[in-house]
Amino acid sequence: MPQVQPGSFLTLHYRLSGPDGADIVNTFADKPATLSLGTGELAPAIEAQLLGLEEGTRSTFTLAAGEAFGPRSPQMMQRVKLALLREFGDPDEQYHVGDVVQFPTPDGQGSYAGVLRELGPIEEDWALFDFNHPLAGQPVTFEVQLIGVL
Repeated sequence: MPQVQPGSFLTLHYRLSGPDGADIVNTFADKPATLSLGTGELAPAIEAQLLGLEEGTRSTFTLAAGEAFGPRSPQMMQRVKLALLREFGDPDEQYHVGDVVQFPTPDGQGSYAGVLRELGPIEEDWALFDFNHPLAGQPVTFEVQLIGVL
């Protein structure tokens, strides 16, 4: 049976769940996923768990807090002027704690998301955004069924 190696092309079903056990991604009820190892489609710590597994294997593993998506970083908490949000976004947008807001990358070619954690006083005109990965600093469980390994 073929085994997962660095750079392998995989067809698989997988389920990723957070610390509460709720599904974040689950392909078992739908068509399987296809991906290539080493291209950033899965976290490196998850890919490392797949190496050496044989085609046809079904396995579940838990990654410790921060292992899959890194530790939570206080530097990823950033204050943003509401005036800036209005200038580059919808000037009439009403922001609420918990909103996920898309920000353009510096080169303008992509975007990244931040979760609004706090709104400052109106006179100070700022919002605190968390740009950490939502699962940073948390344990995750990854279940996989390897259908094909090339």
